[in-house]
Amino acid sequence: MSYEFQPDDIQILRLLQQDARLTTKEIADKLGKSVTPVYERIKRLEREEVISKYVAILNKTKIDKSLIGFMQVHLKEHSRGMLIAFKEQACKFREVMECYHMSGAADYLLKIALRDMNEYNIFLLNKLSTLPNIQTVQTFFVISEGKVETAYPLSLAAVENKGRQKGENRQQDLDRSGI
Repeated sequence: MSYEFQPDDIQILRLLQQDARLTTKEIADKLGKSVTPVYERIKRLEREEVISKYVAILNKTKIDKSLIGFMQVHLKEHSRGMLIAFKEQACKFREVMECYHMSGAADYLLKIALRDMNEYNIFLLNKLSTLPNIQTVQTFFVISEGKVETAYPLSLAAVENKGRQKGENRQQDLDRSGI
């Protein structure tokens, strides 16, 4: 079930996606609101799991993980159990940053972060290739990044249009009822 956003929710989420360390007071000041309603909205967004967690985004070169790769994994068998087993096993590897079950040619797409090609070789030979049911693996390495965005685009216009439509629907209901 999707969450019904209010315009303030969108503004709060935009701010938190850019800087999760903002205090409630700083957010309230930026929105021209008082602290208590902003605090309550944030708590509601957390309770409804719109905000699932707060994280620090690290500079991968500073932590020696500058080799980024995307691995297309093709499985031999596609039974429910085999798909789930692969996902569970692949997600246990610390090198795997993201794991997606895909439509199309590949069954899974893994994003991996490694120090260098030697670490990739060790990961491929000693970890990933030991999993059962793998047919083929093809890895694509990032040469340069064009865009890396962690913030989801949020549309204030969509919320306002939805609210306007609800208002129009209420008015239409009132018109039909003769009120």
